[in-house]
Amino acid sequence: MKNFKEIDFKSIKEDMVSKIAEEWMLISAGNSKSFNTMTASWGGVGFMFNRHVAIVAVRPQRHTFGFIENNERMTLTFFGKGNQREALALCGSKSGRDCDKVKEAGLNAVFTDAGNPTFAEAELVIEGRKIFAQDWNEQSFFDQAILDKWFSAKDFHKMYIIEIEKVLVKE
Repeated sequence: MKNFKEIDFKSIKEDMVSKIAEEWMLISAGNSKSFNTMTASWGGVGFMFNRHVAIVAVRPQRHTFGFIENNERMTLTFFGKGNQREALALCGSKSGRDCDKVKEAGLNAVFTDAGNPTFAEAELVIEGRKIFAQDWNEQSFFDQAILDKWFSAKDFHKMYIIEIEKVLVKE
């Protein structure tokens, strides 16, 4: 990818919890012929199975869900504090089933060496391979307040753990 360089995961200087929760990210899957992206503010990074991992959760109703299910890899794209906030809001509120939200958001899709979608406007891209997935259900929650607030319609997410294969930063 032009204007990006690969760095070691441990070289990320930013607080990833804040990046995900406050700056948001785009989760993207597919290829240059067909892909989709969605905004997310739930997730994390860490160390599991003796590997650096990222964790994301996606509702099956989301158009991006099918792309994640049908592809081995995905990207997590970060734009930086305050950057692309309108684009992120649009990608979180419109469905790729109904419109070309990437175009409407004014983003420019680019593809990693492995062929995974991300965006030229990114400052940080995490590319990973799915290594674990689990459907959430009511019995998995111990805190009723979480169920009442986030899952009153019983529309549970599926959680994915991806092994971080590459971290790319804007040069």
